[in-house]
Amino acid sequence: MPNITVARRRNALALHRRFLEEAVAAGLPAKGLDQAFAKKVEISPSMWSQIKSSRPIGDNLARQIERHCNVEPGWLDEEDRPSEVPDAAEERFIATARNAWRTANAKGKKELGGWLKKRAQDAAGSEPAP
Repeated sequence: MPNITVARRRNALALHRRFLEEAVAAGLPAKGLDQAFAKKVEISPSMWSQIKSSRPIGDNLARQIERHCNVEPGWLDEEDRPSEVPDAAEERFIATARNAWRTANAKGKKELGGWLKKRAQDAAGSEPAP
């Protein structure tokens, strides 16, 4: 059975992350961005804080968040969407991989690429990687 509560929270956090990235790229200071996001989706900062931790997002609120974030209705409900919100372990892996790539010579880059393609094929049930 789908867990819509988890899907909605994960996807709301993805929209929040997108908002933060756009705000920082626009030169806005990081302080106060949670409150700005709450204002954008027309909820209180307190409610946004509760949603981030445990409060379920009901149908009406889900549609409200989607509307204010310019995504199609039902976007928050999609479970099979690859997570757009990386966790800390993924961030560490990406940083390590980026460092390994940037410090490797051509042979090392080829080996890294080959290893990743093999792992992706293994994970996909031996389907060829694109």
